[in-house]
Amino acid sequence: MARRQKRTPEVFLNIPYDKKFEWLFLAFIAGTNALRLTPRATLEITTSVRRLDRILDLIRRCEYSIHDLSRVEVDRAFPSTPRFNMPFELGLSVALEKRAKNEKRGWFVCEARSYRLAKSLSDLNGTDSFIHDGTVEGVFRELSNMFRLPRKQPTVQQMRLIYRKLRKNMPTVLREAGSKTPYSARVFRELCVIASEAAEELLL
Repeated sequence: MARRQKRTPEVFLNIPYDKKFEWLFLAFIAGTNALRLTPRATLEITTSVRRLDRILDLIRRCEYSIHDLSRVEVDRAFPSTPRFNMPFELGLSVALEKRAKNEKRGWFVCEARSYRLAKSLSDLNGTDSFIHDGTVEGVFRELSNMFRLPRKQPTVQQMRLIYRKLRKNMPTVLREAGSKTPYSARVFRELCVIASEAAEELLL
């Protein structure tokens, strides 16, 4: 009989979906796969029917969640408004963690600048935030600080190799999906498969 594969823990990625964040988006996919985690995102929710319920279900199914608040700023597109999705989904995760009983659950907050979170979301004062400096290397560094594996920890260099494979394959994935952006359900799914296979090959 074939051996049953052990389920990998899932991590909810609460990140901004914009052009300037694309390389960090790939870095989060590469880094979480290197850490033997399965990334999940609201990109997988393709219908607006009961969207909030679906987001809650998705967060609830994940053992961990990562919330990047580095782009909580006023959008220049008319009408100019701040972005509230990321802090809102952080609040959902915190509430679910508080209600969880006998469940392994954890949440982490990322920022690009030190001390800015104390101003933008002062209710989190006393909570350690992970400052990635808005760089790919910073994302790898902070993911390694968030998650410590019981066995050999992947290096930043190994994460970078997975990331490079994603960068190399992304144009083909976008073309085959007929998409101009990586922020779609199909592209996200295929990028995750590429990262998972690369991690398996690299981290045997």
